[in-house]
Amino acid sequence: MTPESFIQNKASEAIKAIYGTEVAETSLQVSVTRKEFEGDYTLVTFPLLKITRQAPDVTGNAIGEWLVKNVPEISAFNSVKGFLNLSFSPVYWNESLKAIAEAPDYGQLPSTGRRIMVEFSSPNTNKPLHLGHIRNNLLGDSVSRILKACGNDVVKSTIVNDRGVHICKSMYAWEKCFNGATPESTGKKGDHLVGDCYVAYAKMEKEHPEVIDDVHKMLVDWEKGDPHVRELWAMMNGWVYAGFDETYAALGITFDQVDHESETYLLGKELVQKGLKMGVFTTDPDGSVWCDLTADGLDRKLVLRGDGTSVYITQDLGTAERRFQNFKLDSHVYVVGNEQDYHFQVLKLILKKLGFDWADQIYHLSYGMVELPEGKMKSREGTVVDADDLIESMYLEAKKTSEESGKLADISAKEKDRLYHMIGLGALKYFIIKVDPKKTMLFNPKESIDFNGNTGPFIQYTHARICSILRKATVAFGPSDICADAQPSAKEVRLVKLLDLYPVKVAEAGAALSPAVIANYAYELAKEFNQYYHDTPILKEENEAVLKYRLELIAVMARTLRSAMGLLGIELPERM
Repeated sequence: MTPESFIQNKASEAIKAIYGTEVAETSLQVSVTRKEFEGDYTLVTFPLLKITRQAPDVTGNAIGEWLVKNVPEISAFNSVKGFLNLSFSPVYWNESLKAIAEAPDYGQLPSTGRRIMVEFSSPNTNKPLHLGHIRNNLLGDSVSRILKACGNDVVKSTIVNDRGVHICKSMYAWEKCFNGATPESTGKKGDHLVGDCYVAYAKMEKEHPEVIDDVHKMLVDWEKGDPHVRELWAMMNGWVYAGFDETYAALGITFDQVDHESETYLLGKELVQKGLKMGVFTTDPDGSVWCDLTADGLDRKLVLRGDGTSVYITQDLGTAERRFQNFKLDSHVYVVGNEQDYHFQVLKLILKKLGFDWADQIYHLSYGMVELPEGKMKSREGTVVDADDLIESMYLEAKKTSEESGKLADISAKEKDRLYHMIGLGALKYFIIKVDPKKTMLFNPKESIDFNGNTGPFIQYTHARICSILRKATVAFGPSDICADAQPSAKEVRLVKLLDLYPVKVAEAGAALSPAVIANYAYELAKEFNQYYHDTPILKEENEAVLKYRLELIAVMARTLRSAMGLLGIELPERM
């Protein structure tokens, strides 16, 4: 029960006892007390005046007096012009902490019965994953975890854009310039080799613009099933898939459903034919097929080229229909950068025109681009931060910082290596996820690895510090040591209040599709612990009851930090 619902319940009892009238608990307005007033939560009494037929302060005082007298969890009140400010007693916070400590899945919300698909990553097979892809993957993975914690059945999906003009560009360059090079012969990861081909093609087209005609012919031949083109395509895509798998494994990313554009674009073509019969689409003299959206305030949208080849939206139409049908989805979240805002506006509108009611359940999680201190990244110019290189650099930075601390001399080389990966990935993930998805962000690797401030390593170190205290404890402790008559300090009440907020923050993050809510909650919790640890003796406490209370309190904090950071895909070490 949340503090708000607790007060609604008890206030309803008070109104019935004082005025003989039953009031629906949910009709009572309760919110956190404003900082300039004394109290924890505030009950709005204005709507009750028609029942009480008394002045606002008289009504507030009557309810407040009844609550203090009959509810041990409420210790004080003050009534100010129609607002009843209530203060919780230690009993309430102790009961709350004990309930949190005893909850096996604290922060996991009740089942909604809804199935939600989250599509993310969705790379092209003409280049390796880069920093921009990392933000996409981390957002998609974390949003999936959060939606699951919100009680939904979540399906993590990706569609591999493995066909089209971009892929043919890399294939064309490989044939013309790379003399049969393979990952084995070059010692390169396959996705890196194919990415080199894409960059080489961009230079080729700049010098000889006419080569684009050959690329378009290659795409037409691919759709016709030309054996040579298909064989080349399968070989180069195979190299890329192997490279992607390594990168996904390093990031801890997995999918429940993997679609390939080469398998779904025909579904879109079938929908185009259906749309033509319905009058949703029209054919131009050159054979191209369009959807006229000008009456809706948009433009005409191409859905099929004159040569019969499909475009991105063609496969998106078909894939969406198949997913909603096969997975019985209640909603579908697409994690795609904000440069595709128009694309998803058009996608939803066309699906609605085709008669799909579920089109309104499509959500575009539109996120800002990742930029570097040097500016924007451009794949075709080869000016991107490669995901593999970035992961490795974060590992090396974590190793350097950890070794300089000199605190890991007594653990094995294997444990150290795992720890460096944990810290490096934690720094990378947190630095990206803590930013609101809608905002463009500037990524600076050195800032992210800092052990102080709002960073992943700071939260990891806080968790390790708590674990160190718990390891040194010489007394057994557990939820039963949270007694109703314990007298927590103001700082301890502050910590319990923060812990009490965790399910609220999970719900808030799920509603907003924003992992940043969880990241900043975890930081606040870690920051409050460090202030508490600085001012409060724990292991030196001589009163055993107080010692056990404090140990159980920080044990709950460690567990909540693990849960919150787990929603971001970040592991917390037990020592650093």
